[in-house]
Formats: sequence, C-alpha cells, structure tokens
Amino acid sequence: MRLTFSAVLLAATMMAGAAGAADRIPIKVVVVTTFELGHDTGDKAGEFQEWVEKLPLADIVPFPAGYRDLRLNRAMGVLGIVTGEGPTRAAASIEALGNDPRFDLSHAYFLLAGIAGVDPNVASPGSAVWAKHVVDGDLAHEIDAREIPSDWKTGYVPLQRTRPYEQPVPQPQSISGSSVFTLDAGLVDWAYGLTRDIVLPDTPVLQAIRTRYTGFPAGQKPAVVMIGDTLSAGTFWVGARMNAWAEDWVGYWTKGTGRFATTAEEDAGFMQSMTFLAQVHKVDLNRVLVLRTASNFDMPPPGQTPAELLAAEAKEGSYTGFVPAVDAAYAVGSVVVRNLVDHWSVYGKTRPGASAR
Repeated sequence: MRLTFSAVLLAATMMAGAAGAADRIPIKVVVVTTFELGHDTGDKAGEFQEWVEKLPLADIVPFPAGYRDLRLNRAMGVLGIVTGEGPTRAAASIEALGNDPRFDLSHAYFLLAGIAGVDPNVASPGSAVWAKHVVDGDLAHEIDAREIPSDWKTGYVPLQRTRPYEQPVPQPQSISGSSVFTLDAGLVDWAYGLTRDIVLPDTPVLQAIRTRYTGFPAGQKPAVVMIGDTLSAGTFWVGARMNAWAEDWVGYWTKGTGRFATTAEEDAGFMQSMTFLAQVHKVDLNRVLVLRTASNFDMPPPGQTPAELLAAEAKEGSYTGFVPAVDAAYAVGSVVVRNLVDHWSVYGKTRPGASAR
C-alpha cells in the first residue's frame, strides 16, 4: 500500500508540475529598468515609462514579491520590470522574478536599460553604451584617502590583496564575492551592430554641457552609440580622482581587456541574481544585455569642484542630460527588443552572434 500510495503521489506531483509549466507565460524579452519617478504613464518619465507607453507594455501584472508591479505585452512576449534602485533591490527583484511560477523565462533575453554617469574621457551625456563587462566597485578594502600611504594612487584595495592593483589579479568569483561579470561578446557585438548608426538627439542643453569640458575631446563630441564597460557601485561617487580610480579598477579586473565608460548602481546585483538563476536553468546567462545611457558626467568640468557638481545634480531626476538619456535608452534598446521578437523563429533557438563566434 505504501508503494502504491507513493507511486500515485509521484504521478500526481508530476502531472501538477506539467500542468503548471503549460500554464506559464512564455517570455521572449525581459526589459529591466531600475526606477520610475511617479506613475507608469502620464507624468514625468523615469526609465520605465517610455517602455510602457511606446512599446507598449499595457497589461499590469501584480508583483508583491518585488519592488513594483510588472508590465506585460502578451502578444509580443515582452515583460517589463522596475527593480528599485541600488544593488540589493535589483538583486532581490530579479531573484523574485526568476522564481515566479507564472512565467517561463528559460529562453528569454534580458535587457537592462538604465541611465548612468559617463566618463568624459570616453563619451558625453545622451550617449548609449553596451557593456561587455560589469565590474563591481563595492567589493574592496578601503582606507580613508587622508590616511593612505603616500605612494598609493587610491585607498581602494582589491579583496585578497594588500595594496592597490596588486598582481596577480584575484579570481573574479571567490569566497569574497563576484568582482567582474563578462557578458556574451557575440550578443553584445550583435546589439551594437544593430544600433550603432542610430542618430541620438543633440539638444542645446547637451551642447552647453559639453563645451565646459575643455581638454576632454570625447566628452565634447555629440552623443553616440558605443561599446564600453560599466562599473557598478551602491555608493554614488563623483570627482576626477574617483573617475581615475574607476578607469583603473575596470582595467585591473578585466586584465586590460575592458574600458570603463559608465557608472551605475544595480548592474552587479542584477548579474549576480542572473548567475544564480542560470545555475538552476531558469534563465540563460548568455542572453543578457546591459545598456547604460549617459545622463551626466561623473566628474566636474575644469573650474568646478566635485562638491559643487554633486550639489547641482544629486537631486532625483535633475541630471543635466536626464531626459536625453531616458529617451536614448528606449530609442536604442527598443530596436534590439523588436528585432528579437520579430525574428523569434531564429533567435528563440539560437542567440544572435553565436554563429559568428
């Protein structure tokens, strides 16, 4: 009797699991944003609103396990999420989404599309940057800058090391955490190739910002679509010395293969959750894209102090290039999303760029 009961219970469990899987909504693309200023529609737009209104993402899906309700375009198979700002909220929200039984995300592409600070040595506000590496800027030892040895460039020291940029570079994943995440290069190259010729708006405000950055040729050029790496840190840092640290930090952890371009908060938390979800086959880590659009420079122009820049731009939504950056995230990101959906018969099975690699 015990054997018979066990067999019946096992069969019932398998049937229930099969029924649950059949009822799940298949998702082709997940659009990941980090904040919205007010409502999803009808007011000043944050990162999410243009996706909701223009793609569109018309259906509201309650999401009590996360930061904010989800949005869905069932016909396209596109799901939108606002994770909340910061690495912890991003990680928790993505983990909750990945374990939500209502959705089948096993073949979905994930596009993180958010605004960022930008290095004036690389680009200017309004630019859109596809990342091949996400480097964690929080995992480190730190000595206050007023107490560091005179021959050190920075007070930040890699975990498992005793001085800045000590060789050899530690393993990117260790007991201390994950210091660098590398995205699928073929997919990133494909997304960039698809969007590289998009002409981004150039406004009088952006032009006025750029003219102040004398001595930074890249920072004085109009906005472009490009490839560059993102540094993820929960601390909102600003200044020329911190920018120099970010350039060195990204170069160190990528062993010279990456180049710092944008600074944001959530990317490392997002990538860590995606890594864990991929380990249980709920997502495909090779189908992840990170697009950051520049809303502001991460350091002041000549003649302005970091404190003065921080005071001018620290308020939510007051970044000098905020609106162009929000517009660029949708203008560039939506091209990729629509292309994936329109060619799902191919990209559902084989990710773009895979054959080239």
